[in-house]
This record gives sequence, structure tokens and C-alpha cells, in this order.
Amino acid sequence: MDGYDLKGTKGDTPVTFVRAEFNNVALGDSSKVTVSSEGTAKYNFTSSFDFTSEGTNTLDDLAHKPVFLTVFEVLPKEKKQKEEKTVILGQAVVDLLPLLEGQCCLEVTVSVSEALLTTAQILGGNLVKVTLEAAYSVPEIFGTTGPPQNYMVGLQLPTIGEKDCAIFFKNGTLKLGGEKEYVPRPKKWPIANILAPGAQYIPDSFITGGPFVEEDGELNCPEDKDFRNQAETLKKRIVWDFESRCYLDPPAVANFQKRIADCRFWPVEITRVPVAPVSKGKSTKVDKGDDDGQVFFHGVAYVNMVPLLYPGVKRIRGAFRVYPYLDGPVYEKTKCLFSLFHDVGHQNKLGNVPGINSPLAKPILTKIVKEEKPPREKDTVRKLSSIKSQSSDNPLEGEVPLYQNAEGQQYVEAGTYLLLEIELEKALVPKRLPEELASRVKEMIPPRPALVRRTGGAQKAVDDYHAQIQNIATAILEEYHKMFGKELTSGKDLDNQTLENHKCQLNYELNCSGKYFAFKEQLKTAAVATSTTSEQLRLFAYEAQVNEDFPLATVYYEERLVRDNQNLEHWLDYGSFCLLTNDILKAQECFRKALSLNQTNIDSLLLCGLVAIMLEHYEEAEIFFEDATCLEPTNVVAWTLLGLFYEIQNNDIRMEMAFHEAAKQLNARLAKEKSTAETVDVEGKLESSLTALGVVIASPSKGDIPQGEFMPLLSFLSYGFLKVSKSQISLLVLASSASPGVSQRPSTIFMETTRFLMKVNAVQYVHRVLAHELLHPQGGPSCEYYLVLAEIHLLKKDFAKAEEYIHAASQMDYLNPNVWGLKGHHFYLSGNHAEAKECYERTLSFVVDAAEMHFIYLRLGSIYLEEGEVRNAKNTYLLACKKSPSCLTWLGVGIACYRLEELTEAEDALSEANAMNNYNAEVWAYLTLVCLKAGRQLEAEQSYKYTLKLKLKDEALLKEIHMVQDMVGFGDPSF
Repeated sequence: MDGYDLKGTKGDTPVTFVRAEFNNVALGDSSKVTVSSEGTAKYNFTSSFDFTSEGTNTLDDLAHKPVFLTVFEVLPKEKKQKEEKTVILGQAVVDLLPLLEGQCCLEVTVSVSEALLTTAQILGGNLVKVTLEAAYSVPEIFGTTGPPQNYMVGLQLPTIGEKDCAIFFKNGTLKLGGEKEYVPRPKKWPIANILAPGAQYIPDSFITGGPFVEEDGELNCPEDKDFRNQAETLKKRIVWDFESRCYLDPPAVANFQKRIADCRFWPVEITRVPVAPVSKGKSTKVDKGDDDGQVFFHGVAYVNMVPLLYPGVKRIRGAFRVYPYLDGPVYEKTKCLFSLFHDVGHQNKLGNVPGINSPLAKPILTKIVKEEKPPREKDTVRKLSSIKSQSSDNPLEGEVPLYQNAEGQQYVEAGTYLLLEIELEKALVPKRLPEELASRVKEMIPPRPALVRRTGGAQKAVDDYHAQIQNIATAILEEYHKMFGKELTSGKDLDNQTLENHKCQLNYELNCSGKYFAFKEQLKTAAVATSTTSEQLRLFAYEAQVNEDFPLATVYYEERLVRDNQNLEHWLDYGSFCLLTNDILKAQECFRKALSLNQTNIDSLLLCGLVAIMLEHYEEAEIFFEDATCLEPTNVVAWTLLGLFYEIQNNDIRMEMAFHEAAKQLNARLAKEKSTAETVDVEGKLESSLTALGVVIASPSKGDIPQGEFMPLLSFLSYGFLKVSKSQISLLVLASSASPGVSQRPSTIFMETTRFLMKVNAVQYVHRVLAHELLHPQGGPSCEYYLVLAEIHLLKKDFAKAEEYIHAASQMDYLNPNVWGLKGHHFYLSGNHAEAKECYERTLSFVVDAAEMHFIYLRLGSIYLEEGEVRNAKNTYLLACKKSPSCLTWLGVGIACYRLEELTEAEDALSEANAMNNYNAEVWAYLTLVCLKAGRQLEAEQSYKYTLKLKLKDEALLKEIHMVQDMVGFGDPSF
């Protein structure tokens, strides 16, 4: 061993030697060496100690006790001095932990003749590090004046098989507060005989702290922020900053896992022991063996160790409240029968702690006397009865009342909590790596190779449209040439009047012959292909779905796939529609095709997982959900669905893990949103000033939301096939806040998951999720909760139950436009159009639009037409056209204009409707009526043919056509 920069107290070349110590035992001294003038010295020194699995130097000792190398200076002898005097120059600390990690030699040449652990023990064993930072907000009675106190904390962990190892943290430092403990700060060795300044710190080991909301213990909610700040800044605290280590052999690891699964909570005890002895006269009573032992300010914190059973988790850190130590509650929560500060074996491990061996501390050790004799029957009965009585509010007959820990109760009154960390070298439950999960997904669903790009899509539609225009123009020119070719070849110049006459004759001929109508339909087909976008087809499909015209909805969904089958959104939308129609196998096919296009798409993974559960392919479902959480660890819905999967599997610990992580991610997101934004901007159009109650005082401009993007969140059928954008979520939240005096409840992981499930039509799982919402501390019945239940019962045509839930929702938030919108749908579907009209009109009167507006406009417009309020119907349908135009909205405008005798506007509106869907028989029927009234016989007959061909179901409308045909004398080509 070499020494550098050594300086003596009596000169620059002192005589020195090194003493080695381990576990409070001196291992030996080196020979005396004179330090050179450069301050260096070489010590040829070897010492050793015996290691035993049970005895003086155990694996536990090697884990948390270092070897001390103390450098002594030998002072020159003075006159008449018989013995040499020495002075400590410095001290080095050697950490032996690497010997437990498989190393046989350290840099300071600490070696063993053979490895302490076999390969099997290294692979199957584990190392636990327990760091005790501080106890905050301790009772006010704790003071720096008066007799010195030894503040101690202890817990026990299994080490060898089922044998427990007691870990003690002694000599905590009481501080009065005034400032926070700085971070990072070094961790200390949990031993007291370290002499050199700085040697008490463990090399490369620091307390780094972190946001309290990310902790695993208690007091980690946003509402605890103020208390935590005060406790850790202003109030008294006891600081240790100690790290202790404990080796677990393979059987102990298995025992550790089993005890966590069985008990969940681990007791961590805290106490205070006076250091200064008192006069002997006061100790006579406590020396009597018949008196029960007593500890001072004996408290206990219950540490939830279950997170250590979560896959991949190696560390928990958090704040844990301190409660008075009472045998009954401790046993009930932890199944632990003995106290570290009462039990004899643990007292022996405390050793010569200042205060422990003092007369005042003898009550702690009084059980030593009792253990030497057989326990008295009365004491045994009293202990068992005290434990039994915890399950009943009434004491058992003849039972001795529980001892009330008045001193320990002061911890509760002061709000004391321990801040500690437990870290494992290896996770107790391994977690599958992202690479493994991705590989498994590829095995189940191979990636789809990219197709060679072909001419198609929008460009092909435009090219076809231009080609049709060219063909029609050529045909018209040929027709013109047939009629007036002779005049053109005569060589005479044609004046404007002649050209105008030619135009009129050509138009007449085209109309009489039916060619004009044929050209118009030819061009319309190309125009439809050009103008109808994927988002519009999505809206048309959703309209058909809501109207329960499932064949037409299927046509639109498949049309989107024909146009672009490389778009995974098209597959997801079609698969969600198949879930609604209960075609599970078809839905599985769609979701798997979407996943093959992009194997990192979260929605595809989640939907594949949901379908796998429906088909009872549980192993596949777990892979899909786990992969989703690995790809997007902040996804609240992914974690919640993983938790629901584990609930179905009856795996409570992993279910708790997934729900905990979901809540953690949601809280982090909400905290970030709260700190970064004080106003909500919806698509740049809604600038909302929020009052203390969160009431919206501005509304979005109608018609400014892009087509196809503003889809209903609370549809009476489903949330189906929409992308829930941030702006839409904001609208929903703000609309719910519109009621004065009704505070907006924070979102929960279960309501967020409910929205996703409703959006994709996975209503089979909604009741399970809502059951969790009822039990959630921040959940319970809410307006949105009842609205979701109402939607589900409307799906089932259970109108009575739906009405009950809508009524409950209105009781909670009477001014919520979504409530009135859904109430209108309920009345409309049940045939009560008068009540539906009133509800729809009430919905439109709100400053903020309901999340569901498209079908509110459509249905209110239809009611106006039924009741003869044609002008109101026209205006309502125009609002729908402005917001989200479709065949049905333009059809409504066309019908209203026809009834108002506005034939030109009616034809324009019906032409728009026909351009969007030329397979709608009702559109052709009203075009027939317009042409009949306008006197255009050929077009009226052509329209009528399409009306019959598409099998118009409205008998009253068909009867009206026949009546107008009879009136004008044409229009039916069958005569």
C-alpha cells in the first residue's frame, strides 16, 4: 500500500504505520515506515479476517461495512516518557461490496482466496440497498436542548433463506429547519467510528431527490405540495442520509417476493433513546423483570413494497407517514409479530449504542430477562387477544385493552413522514425488452411490404375529370357541326346574333334529345371522384352508421380502402365499424392489416389487444399491450388497458402496477398543462378567459372548424371513427364547465380510457372501466359518466334506462349542452319529436356548441320539415352544410327550398347532394319534382327512372311525384 502527500505534525518526514479494522475489530498494524521528503511511503502490509455465513463476519457485514485503513504518526518520545504516543493523520475507507458482485480482487488489493459466491448465487441472489434520508415534520417536543437523544430507525429483510437481517440507522441529526436539504448530497456509511473528515461518505453514491409527484410512497399528490414544501423547508427534521446494504441469497429472494405478495406492507420502525444516563436511584423499578418493556416515541411507517414486484422495477423511493406503533395494527397490516426495538435478538445487534446500555434505556432490554424464562400464559393470551380484536370493533370478553401509544400519536399530529429509498441490484420480476416485444409482434403480424406506387388517387381523378371534359366538348362540337356545318363552310362571317341563335337551338336540341342530361351525368361521375375526399367519405360512412344503414356505411368504408389501402386510418375506422356490427373476425383482420402497415402505431396495437381478449388469445393480448406501453410510456390509455387485461387475468399486483403508472403519467401531463397554459385556444378560434370556476365566456366561430375534423365525442351511438384532437377534448371539457357553480372534476385514467373505448366501439369493456371509475378516489358518478351509460343504453334501444341516466346527468350539470343534445337524441329515437325539438333548440341556444352538432342539425331540420316550419328547416340545414357538408345536409336544404318554391336554389342544393352521393333515391325524387315544376320533361323522366331504379322507400313522396306528373302531363316514360 502506498501513501502520498503525507505530512506529520512534528516534521515533514514523520514515522508512520497503518492499522486495518473491520467490523469494530483491529486486523493488524503495518511496520513503521518513515515518510520521504516528497511525502510518500510504502507499506508492506497484509492482514486478513475469516468470513462465515453465520457468525461474526457475514455477507451482510461485507455488504454495508467497509474496511478502515487508519494512518498513524508515531510521535518522538519525550523525556521520562515510557510509551509511544500516536496521532491519526488520516483514514481511508475500502468498500467490500464488489466482492459480493463476483470480483475477487479490488484496486487496493483486497483479495479472497476463492469467490465468496458461486455463479448460481450471483445470478439468483440479489443485493438490497436501503437509503434513509430523513424524517420530516417531527413532533415539536423534539428539541436540541436537554439530554442528548439517539434517533433510530430500523427494518428487517430476509438474507439467508427465511432468516431475517435487522437493518438499523442510528444517530440521526435533529435540525430545526429553515432551509431545504441540498441535492445532490453524498450518502453516508451507517456506522459511527469513522474518524477522518469526509471518510463517512460512500464513494460515487449520492441522494439526487426528484419531483415528489414521481415518488412511489404517500404524500405525492398535487394537493400535498404545500405541506411537503413546508415540512422539508421550515419544520424540524431528523437527517440520516445513510445507506445500508443487505445480500439476499436465492432462497431469500424467493422468500422476499412471497412475503411482499402476501403482506404488501413492510414495517419501518422509528424511536428515540436518551443518551445521557440518569441517577441509579430511578432505575430500580425498571430493572424488575415483571414490567413490560417500553420504548420512547415508538412509531412505524408502512412501506408499500408491491412496486418491487412490478416487471423491471428495481427501486422505490417516497415519503411514508409515521403512525404510533401498536402490536395489533402492525400485525394486521404486515403480519409481523415482533418489534425490532423490543425483540431480544435485534437488541443484541444494536450493540453498544450510546443510550441503549444506559440505565434509562433498560426498559428496551427488559424482554431479555423474560426470554430466559418460559413466557407466562397470561402474557401469551393477552398478546393473541389483542391481535384478534383488530378484526372487530368490539373488544373480546375478558380482553385486555390495547396499550395506547400516546407518544407515538404525536407523529400523526405533527404529520411526520420518513423519506427513504429501497433499491435492488436486479429487478425481482424481469421485464421483457422492447426488442423482444417488437420481435414477437413481427412474428404474429409480419410487416406489409410497401407497394409500388401507381398512378391513382387525386391526380388520377383530376386527369379523368379533364379527359371527360375533353370528350364532352368534342361530342358537343360534333353535334354543333351537324346542325350548323353548312353555314360554317359558306365562308360568311357570323355575327353575334347568329351565334346566340345557334347556342339557343343547340341547348334546345341537347335537352330534347336527352344528351344534355347524359353529358351532365358523365361529368358528374368524374366530379364526384375528384371532389369527394377521404374525410368526407368518413363522414358519409358515419352518417349511414348512425342512421343504422350498415350496408351503405360498408360501401363508404370500403370505398376509402379502394382509394388508398395503404392508409392505416382507413383500416382502423373500418375495423371499429366491424366491432359495432359484432363482426369480430373482420375487425381483427382490419386491425392486423393496420398494424402491418406501421408496427409502432399505438392505436393499432391497442385494438389488436382488445380483439385478442375478445377471442381469448390472452398471450397475444399481453404482447400487444406491453409493446404499446414500451413504445409510448406516457400513454395513459395503454397503461390502463394493460391494467384491465391483468384484472381479467386475476393478476392483482400487475393490475395495480399498470393503473399506478397510468395515474402517474396522467398527473404529470395535467401538472404540465396547468403550469404552461392559463387559457385554452381551440384551433386558434377560441380564446377563453377562465374564471375561478373555469366558466367559458367565449365560443368558437361556427363554420371555422375544418370539414371532417370536428366529429362528435358524445354521439348517441358511439364516438366512432374520429381522431380526438386536443381542440375537441378542450371543447368537451369547457362545455362541461359552462354551468355556474359546478366545478370541473379532474379527468381520471378510467374516463380517458372510456372515451377511447367508445370511440372505437369497444363497448364490451366500458362497464368494467366505469366500475373502476366509481371506486376511484377522484372519480365517482359524474355528468360524463352518466352520459356514457345513456349512450350505451341507447345503442341497445333501452330507452327507459337511457332516460334514467340522462336525468342523472342533467341533475349534475343542468347547463351542459351535451346533456341536452343527448336528451334530444333520446326523444327523437323514441318517437317523441316534440320533446326532441325542444331539447335541440335548447342545445343551440348555448354559447358553446355541444360536442354533437352534426346530427342535432340534421334531426332538428327534419322535425322542422315535418311540422311545416320550412324556413327554420332551411336555415338549420345550411348551418350543417357550413360546418360539415354531406349528401344529407344538402338534401335537407334542397327539400326546404323546394317547399318554399325556390326551385333554382333547390336544384343547386340537390345537385350538391347528388354530387356527393348519386345513389340516394330521395335526392333523385326531389330532382324529379324540381324538373317537373320547371317544365324540363326529359330531365324529369331521367330523374324519375333513377328514382325507381334505386327503389325509393318513401311511399308518400312517390305518391307526390305521381300527382305532379298528372298535373303537368309528363314525366313518366312508361306511358
